[in-house]
Amino acid sequence: MPHVLEFSDVVVRRDGRNIVDRLTWAVDDDQRWVILGPNGAGKTTLLQLADTLIHPTSGAVTILGERLGRTDVFELRPRIGFASSAMAKRIPDEETVLNVVLTAAFSVLGRWNEDYEDIDERRALRVLAEWHLDGLADRTFGTLSDGEQKRVQIARAVMTDPELLLLDEPTASLDLGAREELLTLLGGYAQAPTTPAMIMVTHHVEEIPVGFTHVLLMRDGAVVASGPIAEALTADALTATFGVPIALTHDEGRYAARAAS
Repeated sequence: MPHVLEFSDVVVRRDGRNIVDRLTWAVDDDQRWVILGPNGAGKTTLLQLADTLIHPTSGAVTILGERLGRTDVFELRPRIGFASSAMAKRIPDEETVLNVVLTAAFSVLGRWNEDYEDIDERRALRVLAEWHLDGLADRTFGTLSDGEQKRVQIARAVMTDPELLLLDEPTASLDLGAREELLTLLGGYAQAPTTPAMIMVTHHVEEIPVGFTHVLLMRDGAVVASGPIAEALTADALTATFGVPIALTHDEGRYAARAAS
């Protein structure tokens, strides 16, 4: 079976510096990856490549069997679900939650003159219920809490049954309760047999949902460690990634890290 996503010797160069530095990496359809690293490590750049938003300076990126630069990205993008804080800023505050999710069917942000069928609305309502948002369908996006907005973005991302789901810091800025609610939902979703390949960027091991299978640790655009979480996520690897001694603990599928004494 071909990889869902494959990077071969990929370089992204900006202002004379390699943001991504000769990275080789592959994701299969039954894998759920978390990308960890400090600010400036290149994590978000990887997601932008995976979502066809940018092209590599050199090397090859293959997404769902299509080589980036040799395919129509506008045909490829509907097969990819993407949620990020940057996208949230582009969603009109006055748009209803139902429409925010519904418009994913046309890959637009904001209801305009599209015609939707009853099956589309039923699908959107079902997705909202799955992400504990069914009571908010008629609310406007701008009136939601940060946690609710994050869940709406993810609901929108899964609305079209993507073959690859990308999440850029989905729990950033959330309070403890909202974070744990979202991580519980993400964990359940990650473990469902019909869930697509997932890649999630975060800064904190505490934000790795149960059910995620693999980790990619990055520093200065390069890979520090990569592989199954149980093997690749170690105190030594985190120490090399973040540049300070780290102690790592694990309990019931969740991780925690702190500075080592």
